[in-house]
Amino acid sequence: MTSSFTRRGFLAAGAALGSLGLLPQLGRAQSSVLSLVAGSRSLDINGRAASVYGLSNGLGGQGLILDPDQRFQVQLTNALDVETLIHWHGQIPPNAQDGVPDMPMAKLKPAETRNYDFAPQPGTHWMHSHIPTQEMQLLAAPLIVRSAKDLTEDRQEVVMFLHDFSFLTPEEVLAQITGGASMSGMGHDMSGMNHGGDMGGMDMSAMGHDGMAMPGMAMPGMAMDLNDFNFDAYLTNDRTLADPQVVKVDIGGRVRLRIVNASAATTYWIDTGGVEAALVAVDGHDVVPIKGRRFGIAMAQRLDIVLDLPAGQGAFPILALREGAREQTGLILATAGAAVLRLDDLAAVASPAFDLDLAQESQLRALVPLPDRAAAKAEMVMLAGSMAPYVWTINGQTWGSHQPITAKTGDRVELMFHNMSMMGHPMHLHGHAFQVVQINGTRFAGAVRDTVYVPPMSQVTIAIDAGEAARWMLHCHHMPHLATGMMTEFAVQAS
Repeated sequence: MTSSFTRRGFLAAGAALGSLGLLPQLGRAQSSVLSLVAGSRSLDINGRAASVYGLSNGLGGQGLILDPDQRFQVQLTNALDVETLIHWHGQIPPNAQDGVPDMPMAKLKPAETRNYDFAPQPGTHWMHSHIPTQEMQLLAAPLIVRSAKDLTEDRQEVVMFLHDFSFLTPEEVLAQITGGASMSGMGHDMSGMNHGGDMGGMDMSAMGHDGMAMPGMAMPGMAMDLNDFNFDAYLTNDRTLADPQVVKVDIGGRVRLRIVNASAATTYWIDTGGVEAALVAVDGHDVVPIKGRRFGIAMAQRLDIVLDLPAGQGAFPILALREGAREQTGLILATAGAAVLRLDDLAAVASPAFDLDLAQESQLRALVPLPDRAAAKAEMVMLAGSMAPYVWTINGQTWGSHQPITAKTGDRVELMFHNMSMMGHPMHLHGHAFQVVQINGTRFAGAVRDTVYVPPMSQVTIAIDAGEAARWMLHCHHMPHLATGMMTEFAVQAS
């Protein structure tokens, strides 16, 4: 899945989907209204056929590219034999188009078509079903919205779309992970919801940290849990390292990697090997560049990394290393005529855990921060849960018995995510971009993003300017955590 940008314009460089298993090019504007079809497709996973879902564009590929200032005018058709609905992750559409079942729009029935129309946010984003089992069946695709600056930069672009994959059905995967725990977040059922006057959340100014105890709270001496399931394969652009995508690049050229972690339950380290790199954007928002060769990415997050390739022929693997394990996936950048060596899908040693001390997040600085203003409201949001029983909560509640976090349109709100569990949680807020403003008590002007990773026993505070008066989802983007109820809502009321 590649595309090249030069001063001479846009050139599509993806390959057609065929017997080689290459991922087709991203669709771009073929008419004023773009076509997108949720349907089934077949992949070759290490020589074994796999039936998965996908989001096909009007050119026969997966995903969409939009030009600068192009509206998101999309006609979505459900070609599956089950109901579905697509969330435009990283976008800020009108609430009715956000893509969460029954909040407020119903799921699309088989053969049903629905139109979408809104002004998109530029950057590296993606789209996926908001039904956990469907996302685990790869019902997801890139959504790239180019900026005017993208047209002026003489560089090539490469999309890395990461997945974890199992030959088991998603229901079987969840049953193994949860031990049969109730899937309270699976269908976003609104029955049993608490609409009482106590709107949940904890006032940080009135709360101490001594003697706190909640169900599922981690206790001293408990071991951290990095991974709760070993998937059969880890994919980059639908392929494993047994047959990776090889992207042709220019000698000494510049490449911008647009990396999307669409995995259900896997965090990765992105390793650029011998090529020095610079992290220039997270979740579609520019940051002050950070140089390095290894950057972490949690579920649902995006990284834009710029590489300046060395002079001379060469093949340059770009790997995604599963945290706390040896599994790896990736693609290879190669100049014409360069020898490309086969890579093993197991690294020599296990990679470390990602960002336990939030060192990466602490370095990030937004190029365009939110306006500096005082918060009208500040709340602590407790994240808790355990492996046995496998239940994950926000403020001690699962979806359906949750209490919404409330705000008024236009107000600055600060939420402190306090993770008292022994697993990390990538927390995603719909309908808003927020800024990280505090980590473990240290105040700073961090990255603007839509999904922030909160490691075990850590505190991360985000600042939000509340938008449209509506009910917006706030949840962990680890699919088994979401499926067992780790979801609430950010309920914005009119001022």
